[in-house]
Amino acid sequence: MSIWLLWLPLGIYLAVLNQGYSLELLQGALLAISLIGLVVINAETAVVVYSCFRPNPWINRGMLQRLSSTLRPWRSTERAVLTPELSPQVALPFVSVIVAAYLPNEQYIIEDTLRHWLFQVTPPTQGWEIILAYNTPTSLPVERRLQALAGRHPALVLLPVPHSHSKAENLNAALQVAQGDMTGIFDADHHPAPDCLSRAWAWLYQGRYDMVQGRNIIRNARDSWLTQLIAVEFECIYGVGHYGRSLLADTALFGGSNGYWRTSVLRRLGFHPTRLTEDIDVTVRGLLKGCRLVHDPAIVTTELAPDNLQSLWLQRQRWGQGWLEVAGLHLGQVLRSPHLDVVQKTCWVLMLLFSQFFYPLVWQVVPMLLSIHLSSSNRDLNFETLNLVLMGLLTLSALLQVAVAMMLRPEGSIYTRRHGVLYCFLSPIYFWFKALIGMVAVVNHLSGSRVWHVTARTKSKPNRWMVAQRSAK
Repeated sequence: MSIWLLWLPLGIYLAVLNQGYSLELLQGALLAISLIGLVVINAETAVVVYSCFRPNPWINRGMLQRLSSTLRPWRSTERAVLTPELSPQVALPFVSVIVAAYLPNEQYIIEDTLRHWLFQVTPPTQGWEIILAYNTPTSLPVERRLQALAGRHPALVLLPVPHSHSKAENLNAALQVAQGDMTGIFDADHHPAPDCLSRAWAWLYQGRYDMVQGRNIIRNARDSWLTQLIAVEFECIYGVGHYGRSLLADTALFGGSNGYWRTSVLRRLGFHPTRLTEDIDVTVRGLLKGCRLVHDPAIVTTELAPDNLQSLWLQRQRWGQGWLEVAGLHLGQVLRSPHLDVVQKTCWVLMLLFSQFFYPLVWQVVPMLLSIHLSSSNRDLNFETLNLVLMGLLTLSALLQVAVAMMLRPEGSIYTRRHGVLYCFLSPIYFWFKALIGMVAVVNHLSGSRVWHVTARTKSKPNRWMVAQRSAK
């Protein structure tokens, strides 16, 4: 791996420079991607800060579309009509909740999760069903306890899926029996807030949107320094990045859990059983078919972060390779889609292109700078100075985003500003760690490797956020 990632590009760049050529094309690409990242990060952060000063929490999405009079609005008639005064008090229909599990991995946490649903989440007045769609290669003692729990609570439906080898197959099986008008999708470690269903239905009931993605926060943040880092990272992702993108471009992505769909729409789309990131795949396929997706950071769930570097590496490697897979399949279709306006196409093209080219390009900084110092050619001081300035601005922008994310973190969350400061100090190392993971994902993707590693689940201690939510209920 070190040959492919470091020594091979270093040798190529040294040979190019020693022959009297320059690396201007690569340097230009690096500067371009830095500028794009700078604009995106600051735009997302700025619009989230702006939304804090708006009196209406249901602020309309698509600010860029409204600001640009030269763009032809997508579904302009619907935009003019559907500006609803949404309210979380809208009456809920019958709702389906699907909890997907690979039981050997989640046998020690699944009972706590189901009890949380049954006793802590406010049920709809029209009724609900909580479908545990699971697969297991062998019978486990926890299944008997689950059957006893289902016997006491008719809303709990146990759905073993024989011969299933993926989360997608479990979800597809559950969708065939789901009876609700709205279906919430959850991983087995997620504990949502009591009002999650009513908040989600408030976005879907009028027909403007087909899916709403909520905000995922880490509940085992105090387990280790690593879970603290991931907790702050998730605040930046869900509290600022996804939210800002939804405000700017009126689009969103389904993150695999804490996502709420119109059941009829999701059943038509289905999940592809062989995709490494079935959530991103169904997101893009849904957008290409005209589905509308929105992000609401007020719909909160807690989840468990990987508590060791190996688990984190395997999880992020799968995510990176899954994005590459989806980008290769659907990038051209996104560009040609009649269902996306110019702003949304630009947003998704950037996300898909970044998934393919960001880490490979950024990683070239290491062998490129080494080759410049080791070669006999003159150093390009202009590039080095400009690159240093852009890297400095990007760092400051990232620190600003962390500050905003920590200011807007949910009340009672167990991580504090001190954790944000720790994240800022360790973020350069963490960034290059994730860049290395991204490069390995690229190598695996190009080599055809498609190994699925299940993220190990362990119990975590109760946290103040969940205690506060239960007390409020």
